Amino acid sequence: MTLRPDDFDLDHHGDLEVGHGLVDLAVNVRAGTPPGWLVEEVGASLTDLAAYPRQDAALAAVAARHRRDPSQILLTAGAAEAFVLIARAFRPRHPVVVHPQFTEPEAALRSAGHLVDRVILGPETGFALDPRAVPSDADLVVIGNPTNPTSILHGADELRELARPDRILVVDEAFMDAVPGEPESLVGASIPGLVVVRSLTKTWGLAGLRVGYVVAAPALIEQLAAVQSQWPVSTPALAAAIACSNERAVAEAAQAAADLDRQRAHLLAGLRCTAAVSTYGVARGPFVLVHVAGAAVVREQLRERGFAVRRGDTFPGLGPDWLRIAVRPESVTDAFLKVWQDVLG
Repeated sequence: MTLRPDDFDLDHHGDLEVGHGLVDLAVNVRAGTPPGWLVEEVGASLTDLAAYPRQDAALAAVAARHRRDPSQILLTAGAAEAFVLIARAFRPRHPVVVHPQFTEPEAALRSAGHLVDRVILGPETGFALDPRAVPSDADLVVIGNPTNPTSILHGADELRELARPDRILVVDEAFMDAVPGEPESLVGASIPGLVVVRSLTKTWGLAGLRVGYVVAAPALIEQLAAVQSQWPVSTPALAAAIACSNERAVAEAAQAAADLDRQRAHLLAGLRCTAAVSTYGVARGPFVLVHVAGAAVVREQLRERGFAVRRGDTFPGLGPDWLRIAVRPESVTDAFLKVWQDVLG
């Protein structure tokens, strides 16, 4: 079903839920990050702040990480800047965003003057993607994988069906490195019009540093770079991009993804012990989406007891009875589940 409602707060993000003294289950950044070795790498770059940032080494590192050519990489000030560049660089006649998903892509498109259509995936199908639901004349399509907030991992084959010779296909893979083995990633695919957006924020705890990147064909990268400001990525952010792309970092991220699978299963098992809670589809991201009657009241009661979770009603396609809960280590989850059961009991 394709909709164009404007009654969602697209600028609301999980960080607005967090307050002093609250345990943060609202923001999807991995707990205990950034690791000490990454802090050291970033800190060492501070001696070079007098010089303008040079991207060559970081481009080469990210390209090698994904076995691409540096001409296929664009470094950005977080994934959010990538969406702004996409909205500025391309002039689609019929852009479509697949929801529920991260709202920043649509917000950026709307800010750039585009009229955006929405394709809404529903809980009755487990938020599964049906490529036929996307209008055939859509010349720019945005979809997350795995998707925030549903945590659903779409199959690479289904995403390939969205590709067209005259279409820009934007796949937001900000959470893909949280999936063991990244089995459905398109970051290495050669698909005409494909633009893959990645982030270092979530796994490495770098929200305050702002670093991400785009992987696409050189011609598309050139279009995006043409609307990007000079020196958009700082020297410390470039150091982080290099450090997070080496073999050690890739291995650590893989272990973190495996840990996340276990921690998410523990969270879901506890949530499902409460009869009033429903989940849909198979969660694969570092968060879960739950349906619970009176979610707004539940969220406030959780805050009163020291836990912040993300409201779901700002995501197109969801309503007031949805909450997104970040996956955390078992000890944190156990404390949360005790309060959760008390609130719902």
